Amino acid sequence: MRVGRKKRLDAEVFTSSMNDIMFFLMLFFLIISTLANPNVIRVLLPQAGTTDNYSKQDITLTVTADKKYFLDSRQVPFDQLEQQLRIATGGVEEKIVVLRPDATLTIQDLVDVLQIGANNNVKMVMSTTKKGI
Repeated sequence: MRVGRKKRLDAEVFTSSMNDIMFFLMLFFLIISTLANPNVIRVLLPQAGTTDNYSKQDITLTVTADKKYFLDSRQVPFDQLEQQLRIATGGVEEKIVVLRPDATLTIQDLVDVLQIGANNNVKMVMSTTKKGI
C-alpha cells in the first residue's frame, strides 16, 4: 500500500480590501479627534462654594467716512469719545472694543482712535471684511 503525501492547502487571507478600510478608519478618527478637542489638556479642577461670573462684553466703535463716531449704536462726538468709552468699559474686567472704521478714513484718524484705547488700557480689535467680497 502506497501512502501518498497529503497536499497541504495554504490558508491565505486576502487583506488588501481590509487595508483600505483600516486606512480610511484611521484617517477618520485622526480628523475627528483633532476637531473634538483641539489643544485641550484635561485637568480635574478644584471645586469652590461660590463662583464669580465675569462678563466679557464686546463694545463696538464704528467710525463712518464723514468721521461720525458711534459707540455701540449711540453717536458720540470725538471730544467726548474717551469719556464715553471709559464709561462703557467701566464694569468690564477684560476691556475689548471692536473697531469698525470706514475704509476711506486716513491713517491719522485711525491712530487717534487707537490712542484713546491705549490711554484707557482697552484692547482694540479691528473688524474687516474678507478680501474680494
